Amino acid sequence: MKLRVIIEQDEDGIYVATCPNLPGCVSQGKTREEALENIKDAMQGYIVSLKKHNEPIPPSIQEEVVEVHA
Repeated sequence: MKLRVIIEQDEDGIYVATCPNLPGCVSQGKTREEALENIKDAMQGYIVSLKKHNEPIPPSIQEEVVEVHA
């Protein structure tokens, strides 16, 4: 399953990771790599909870990165 993750650095230098497909699924880390690992754990827990409560699981996404020269 592939879900979109957004990683941004806050004003204190901490990396904050969110998953827009899973509302409220947020994690953080001191590095991008740590934030990414932490959000993966949070996402897995979120999906386990959805299954436990018979809630629908969001579909996987397909995304492309497009480079544009201005």
